[in-house]
Amino acid sequence: MSMILAASWWTQFWEAFEKEIQELFHIGNIGEEIRSAILQWRGYIPGTGERVPITDAIIVSWIAVLVGILFFTWLGGKKSRIPSTRQAVMESLINVLFGVCKDYGLNEEQAEKVIPMVGTIGIFLISCNVISIFHVPPPAKNIAFPFAMALFAIVYVIFMSIRFVGIKGFARSFTDPKPFMVPFKIIDFFIKPISLALRLFGNVFGAFILMEFLGIVCPLIVPGAFSLWFDLMDGILQAVVFCYLTTSYIGEVVESAHATKERNEEKAKLKAEKKAAASKEAKSAA
Repeated sequence: MSMILAASWWTQFWEAFEKEIQELFHIGNIGEEIRSAILQWRGYIPGTGERVPITDAIIVSWIAVLVGILFFTWLGGKKSRIPSTRQAVMESLINVLFGVCKDYGLNEEQAEKVIPMVGTIGIFLISCNVISIFHVPPPAKNIAFPFAMALFAIVYVIFMSIRFVGIKGFARSFTDPKPFMVPFKIIDFFIKPISLALRLFGNVFGAFILMEFLGIVCPLIVPGAFSLWFDLMDGILQAVVFCYLTTSYIGEVVESAHATKERNEEKAKLKAEKKAAASKEAKSAA
């Protein structure tokens, strides 16, 4: 009797397994499936009726923030005189940020003020981007998210630039290397956030579409292998590029302001020397 029951169970198991495999490899309307994956979920916060909307990008962003805080808090850990592996990794990341800041003309004091915010942006974007490895739609596939991040970044660039070189220095940076560059420098501050947003959106959205396509066409093994790059490494890379460019924009303004100030001081010095020489010649003639 037990053998008959076991045989019946195995028959049912293999029939169910075969059915699941057929459904797994069944390719339906690829365009429609990808379209449904692209469209974001939209709802409303419970208890607010239809007054306060909420989307999947908002929910995933908050989840990513929580995960990022927990992970990097653990990574930082407690400091000790003999660094642990976690502490060594965190200190290495901070040293890399210091190196980037110095490469773009920021001194040590300025770098110390920039690193906390740039590092926070990096942690946030890494958390948001790599969450797609768990087959969760990344917030950056919603075009509003990259543009919001880009606008925040450019406002931060302007704020820190004015803080480092002052309003006059910030204004002088628009005249570097020549005064006729002013209109182009102004336009550049509109182009930069657009460039930041489209770069982040294009890479994350493209990787998301590719992984959805691979998941539909060949759902076993292949998506997992590609996910290591397109979900994990590419997500980290895009966050690093975003932080790198944000830092470079601040350094660009600081360097331009200092270069213009030095040129103006040199011109004033030459003018004063010529005036002194002319005055000396006039006295000699008299």
